[in-house]
Amino acid sequence: MNYWLMKSEPDTFGIDHLQKRPKQTEPWDGVRNYQARNMMRDGMQVGDKAFFYHSNCAEPGIVGIVQIVKAGYPDTTALDPESKYYDPKASKDNPRWFRVDVQFEKKFARTISLSTLKQCPQLEGMAVLARGSRLSITPVTVAQWKFIQTLT
Repeated sequence: MNYWLMKSEPDTFGIDHLQKRPKQTEPWDGVRNYQARNMMRDGMQVGDKAFFYHSNCAEPGIVGIVQIVKAGYPDTTALDPESKYYDPKASKDNPRWFRVDVQFEKKFARTISLSTLKQCPQLEGMAVLARGSRLSITPVTVAQWKFIQTLT
């Protein structure tokens, strides 16, 4: 099993939105960064877990856990000219962008804030804490995963 951190803006799609979806499941679409795409396409597998991280908000941080329930597959929003994620260079034969399906597992009682995470020497080297890190999906080590669980 692999572990991940997946960022989303809570006003756009937060953990509460996911919890209200049918079967508490939703495609994680609209990712338009090649590194993040590659992680979804090549790295994420059914059963993997991810921290759900709220970004670009008053208190950015980890708010819960999701499980990957469908491995990487083409993101069809790239083919839809009406979608804000449309990419004219994408085609059915050459899908440039991928997505996975995530399912709600747990919402934390409180946000584990970015400032709290930065204060933990056990998390040194965690990708989301790196200066200038803007990737919406990053890997999390087993040790980091276990330690963050103690902060809830």
